[in-house]
Amino acid sequence: MLVSTSLVFLLIEYLTHLEFLFHLSAIPLEILAGVFIVGKFLERREKREKRRQLLFIKSYLFRSEMLNLFLANFNALKFPALTMTRIKNATLDELKQMRKEADTIEYHSLEAMEPVIMEYVNAEQVWHSFKERAITYNFEDTFQDMIFILNFIYNVKLFKNNNPDKRFIFEAEKRAALMEKVKKC
Repeated sequence: MLVSTSLVFLLIEYLTHLEFLFHLSAIPLEILAGVFIVGKFLERREKREKRRQLLFIKSYLFRSEMLNLFLANFNALKFPALTMTRIKNATLDELKQMRKEADTIEYHSLEAMEPVIMEYVNAEQVWHSFKERAITYNFEDTFQDMIFILNFIYNVKLFKNNNPDKRFIFEAEKRAALMEKVKKC
């Protein structure tokens, strides 16, 4: 509609040679550009708000449905040495340092990693829930992460179904690609 209005003004200008009609033809295009810019701005703002809401949901889930995974991971860690008390009492700078240290983690042993892996499996419905939210809100990075974790869980479940008395971590140790998945999770 706005583009056709501009075209009508341009046609009239062509027929009458009145320069004022050039200015009139630009107004609908400027309105269209403004609507587009405001729309993009609102879309980005809405996406930022959805990410903030997802952060609150994650926080809730880590304190409820994923608490066992969280605690199993803490118990298995050799470095950095983390405890709930240490995190709870830390200053912002100390929390940032802990986060930096967590970029390179080390577990007490391979055996200590097995309960962590099994807690990932136990929390499968949480990963599905995050995947659905990522699809709904168009969070491509979160969607890719959830697919990776769900594929990992499928590998663990398949192994455990075929080898109920064996530890998955020892199988992963034998296969470099599988061990990389373990480390990434």
